[in-house]
Amino acid sequence: MAHFSFSNSSMIVLVMLVLMIDQSTCLNRRLLDASWSTGGATWYGSADGAGSDGGACGYQNAVDQSPFSSMIAAGSPSIFNSGLGCGACYQVKCTGNSACSGNPVTVVITDECPGGACLAEPVHFDMSGTAFGAMAQSGQSDQLRNAGILQIQYERVQCSYSGTNIVFHVDSGSNPNYFAVLIEYVGGDGDLSSVDLMQAGSNTWNSMQHSWGAIWMLNSGSALEAPFSLSLTSGSGKTLMVNDIIPSGWQAGATYKSTVNY
Repeated sequence: MAHFSFSNSSMIVLVMLVLMIDQSTCLNRRLLDASWSTGGATWYGSADGAGSDGGACGYQNAVDQSPFSSMIAAGSPSIFNSGLGCGACYQVKCTGNSACSGNPVTVVITDECPGGACLAEPVHFDMSGTAFGAMAQSGQSDQLRNAGILQIQYERVQCSYSGTNIVFHVDSGSNPNYFAVLIEYVGGDGDLSSVDLMQAGSNTWNSMQHSWGAIWMLNSGSALEAPFSLSLTSGSGKTLMVNDIIPSGWQAGATYKSTVNY
């Protein structure tokens, strides 16, 4: 059997190499986490549910159906942004509880959390039970939900709805002079900063007003001529034209599916 011996100088070099590797690993970890911010998280609704049906963005029962699939959150006022934050996507992860996996999950803002723990820090996510539990290690979702309040890391990400295009739900209160629409499944930025409407036979874009949640409205004071084209501007300023998406003879309460997305 061979025997190996190390001089004192060799041992010093070995220790220095180990320390350099450890410091490099820590540096790489800090670099990987550099884009993440800190915030808080709680959960609401049923343990395996979608928080609440619809919430303050107006998505109604779409929150527990694909592509949202219950992976949603109610945002604190800073990220709900009076409804202009509806549809934005975030990755959220936790590491401070033994049940945390440390792996990020993606959630969509579909609701507002206006008080309580949501005001305890600048950014807070009141997540669905499903999304909160998804941050846990395998088999420990209930244990993590029992923690109640968590400190988390989060970052804004692009929304990706593979195979799903933007959907327009005409508000049930719409009429020939007043048009309001819920805009859903916006990819990319996810949120919208402005929406414009062009009537049939016109070259003029009319600015719609943000009503509430993900709903935009135009009160023209006179009969609007369909079909309508809509121009969407995302939170970062990207524009998408949806030509003749609202047809002649449109109906209040009807849903119109586009063939485009960001």
